[in-house]
Amino acid sequence: MSITLNGAVACVTGGGRGIGEATARLLAERGAIVIIGDIDLDAAQAVAKTLSGAKAVKLDVADPESFENFLTEARKMGPIDLLVNNAGIMRTGEFVKLDLAALHREMAINTGGVINGMRLVLPEMLARSYGHIVNVSSMAGKMTCSGASVYTASKFAVAGLSRSVRAEIAGSGVTITTVMPSAVETELTAGMNIRGIPKAKPSEIADEVVASCRHGHPEVTMPKWLFPVGTIEQALPEKLGNWIKRAVGAQERIAPDNEQTRKYQERVSRS
Repeated sequence: MSITLNGAVACVTGGGRGIGEATARLLAERGAIVIIGDIDLDAAQAVAKTLSGAKAVKLDVADPESFENFLTEARKMGPIDLLVNNAGIMRTGEFVKLDLAALHREMAINTGGVINGMRLVLPEMLARSYGHIVNVSSMAGKMTCSGASVYTASKFAVAGLSRSVRAEIAGSGVTITTVMPSAVETELTAGMNIRGIPKAKPSEIADEVVASCRHGHPEVTMPKWLFPVGTIEQALPEKLGNWIKRAVGAQERIAPDNEQTRKYQERVSRS
């Protein structure tokens, strides 16, 4: 079941930059009333000011009360038709050297935020038999990434959660699409050696988010030919898979220490 974007009330988390900003802009172009949530209210307001009818709300997706307040502000515009669970962070480095509290915070944002958003908005969508949810996961939700272990775990969790809830609400008129990009040219990947890895611009991911409002497909990988990657990794003996990752320097490429990666890690430490 598709939803109509013209006049739709659309909520976007992490909408102050990157994929979230690109998605908010495209939704506004399609006539949606966009409510932009971000823990960085200044960034969200800067985006909202450039879009007709858009509204910015401070949002900590890991906090159910903050998420409910975000949705309450959106409901002032009308029933919520679309929720894009996009907010997320990535901690990189060796698992045993990363701060434990920071790792729990990463899970709380990346996975807990999706749990909060879906649980808080689904009842009203199901009551109307109308609505669409997009959960932005990652190809890290299909294959493991050395150097970003908890990020990988959080994205696997988002993919599994989305699939499970889809099964529960099948035939309800409400749809859930999981979008799984490879590397995206945002602050999150700045400074990483992603040469040879399929890359996409935030606007391309936004195109897929908006397209899902029409087709409602369960999972969308970016690029689409990467869809079987998870199956291939599962079929490989783990020792062989690990050897391949070491051979291509996967951990060093994902978790380098340079000015750009330090800048990003410093910012997410305040999230």
